[in-house]
Amino acid sequence: MNKQEILDKQKKYLWPNHLLYYTEPLPLDHGDGMYVWDVEGHKYLDFFAGILTTSVGHNHPKVTQAVQEQAGKLLHSSTLYPNENHVKLAEKMAQITPGKLQTSYFTNSGTEADETAVMLAKCYTGYQEIIALRHGYSGRSPLGMSLTGQASWRIGGTHILGIKHAMNPYCYRCPLKMNPETCGAACAEDVEEVIKTSTSGRIAAFLAEPIQGVGGFVTPPKEYFKIVVEIVHNYGGLFICDEVQTGFGRTGDKWFGIEHWQVEPDIMTMAKGIANGLPMGNTITTEAIAQGMVGQGLTISTFGGNPLSTAASLATIEVMETEATPQHIGEVGGLLRAGLEKLQEKYPLVGDVRGMGLMQGVELVKDRQTKEPAPEAVVAVFEQTRARGLLIGKGGMYNNVLRIAPPLIATKEHVEEALNILDHAFAQVQELNL
Repeated sequence: MNKQEILDKQKKYLWPNHLLYYTEPLPLDHGDGMYVWDVEGHKYLDFFAGILTTSVGHNHPKVTQAVQEQAGKLLHSSTLYPNENHVKLAEKMAQITPGKLQTSYFTNSGTEADETAVMLAKCYTGYQEIIALRHGYSGRSPLGMSLTGQASWRIGGTHILGIKHAMNPYCYRCPLKMNPETCGAACAEDVEEVIKTSTSGRIAAFLAEPIQGVGGFVTPPKEYFKIVVEIVHNYGGLFICDEVQTGFGRTGDKWFGIEHWQVEPDIMTMAKGIANGLPMGNTITTEAIAQGMVGQGLTISTFGGNPLSTAASLATIEVMETEATPQHIGEVGGLLRAGLEKLQEKYPLVGDVRGMGLMQGVELVKDRQTKEPAPEAVVAVFEQTRARGLLIGKGGMYNNVLRIAPPLIATKEHVEEALNILDHAFAQVQELNL
């Protein structure tokens, strides 16, 4: 089908609330490595990786081969039957995750992984209340939307009781109007205030992303999680670390984002980059906590541990260990960050640059003093970068943050190409004075 035929069928046969990028949506046709092509043959450098999911690039030969070989053997079995890929991947997860995390439960998405984590925390602790963070995002199920701390993502007024939201560590827009260099992570203490004033005083868990993804790559100060995790444990709760976007080296130098804050989660969730685009989520915990589900009732995942997805995940991790190591990501991410900071010096519309590794956020503002959000500028930058052959993401509570997160195989040359396009795009948008 040509472009217009695809768009016509999209409009006629898919729900109208599908969120599509660009003024004129962009139907993609195929990809190779760091690049994708649309149905009209235009080539784009992909610096959003399908929402941080195409972790080792499009059509990576090792992943493609693993999927093809498995497709010829067994496509599906369900969790009722053990299979080799399932147990091998679980073993691998135990090897690369921090601390005592060892036992996995595989599902289909980040939403399911978070749901599974909350269920486990309630079973293990015997408590029901959950603390999440404002600006956070946890998926599209009723529980996922209730955990989410942004009204625009909570469709239909759905709300699960027992979930409370604490301040998020959004240093650029500090909710306490304090100086991030001297505040001592005062926002972390708000978690205790929420527990003491808005719950029964005993909680099942605190769930948070190391870096908030949909929230606009909000990155906490180095003290934050140590303070919060101690508070949570004091009130009987577990720390659920949502690594759906930050996992698998994305933040550079470490396999998982939370390792930068030097704390160990009780439960960790992950998805997106786990299988380079095939659907999969995982909830991993310690042996002791996993026992909390025993005797509590029956559970099953029809597509959990799928042989095809687990084969893709094993191959993806193998590529990460050789071609896209956390150290490689840290190095290339450092080049990306330095380039973005130079653009910040050059263009007043860039209010803040934040993130880690190959997960960098650029917040656009109308005025640096007032920090008034500039969502119109983001839309304009999107159109300019698309026209120049670069795909990026966006997000944030105020729709004014560019999310820049390429596949982890990105090189210095790819970063330079992206920065050059962003430079020209910012120059054009700055002139428009949006």
